[in-house]
Amino acid sequence: MTYSEAEKSFIDNISTLYDPLEAKSLAWLSMNHVSKLERAKYLSIKNEEMPAEHMQALYNIQNELASGRPLQYIIGETEFYGLIFLVNPDVLIPRPETEELVDWALITLRGIEKDPVDLKILDIGTGSGCIPVAIKKFFPDPEVYALDISSGALATARKNALLNETEIHFIQVDILYPVNDILPGLKFDLIISNPPYVRDSEKQQMLKNVIDHEPHTALFVPDSDPLLFYKSIADFAFNNLQDDGYLLLEINENLGTETCKMLVEKGFKNIELRQDIRGKDRMIKASLK
Repeated sequence: MTYSEAEKSFIDNISTLYDPLEAKSLAWLSMNHVSKLERAKYLSIKNEEMPAEHMQALYNIQNELASGRPLQYIIGETEFYGLIFLVNPDVLIPRPETEELVDWALITLRGIEKDPVDLKILDIGTGSGCIPVAIKKFFPDPEVYALDISSGALATARKNALLNETEIHFIQVDILYPVNDILPGLKFDLIISNPPYVRDSEKQQMLKNVIDHEPHTALFVPDSDPLLFYKSIADFAFNNLQDDGYLLLEINENLGTETCKMLVEKGFKNIELRQDIRGKDRMIKASLK
């Protein structure tokens, strides 16, 4: 079977589970993973016979996709902000909207009138480490710290920092409990976070493969207190930001007004609510003065 025939067969076999565009995208990502070929090279040899070991690997991926398991977990990696990140069930799969958060963070950092080597950045709830690693990779001078409650997530994040040749200080801690003694004497120029924000009542709106396979502790919050993590992060940031520092958050698209109001009540100023590329309320930036 040729590469082209194998790709068509793959698409046909998953077409009952995914729409045509997604099936085509998954097929190419899978072909790229097993063949290790760039698109241009692949197109030049697509009518050649596909090696048997590649066929078997493709068949294995197809079977796992049929079970609902996300492709990123099957192949063990994904792309985020132009970088490759290892992913597994200990961490969420990075989303495109979080790339927009990183972009805003980099713009904000480059606008701070201070020597970049003197800047300090903290990511809260780091998961795969995609946020701090991407920031450090494209703005390398500041010192970067990252917190998470999960030892499994931190193990993955450390591998991603090494993979992308970045130095990040990782610390295991639960942000819902006082953490001032974890980072004594440090004041940050930017605190950034993409914490759990999906309400339990919103589960039915999510894709089944997300609910079945991605870590719930990194996704869901109770309807009775949907800003649970944001309140703790705001309290921590109020005490640990530089006077001219910034707090940057990814938020629940349905709770933009409520999150802004909470930040005002916590003492933050200059609060900016920004929409993502799909027009959803997705990010907030705030400062202390």
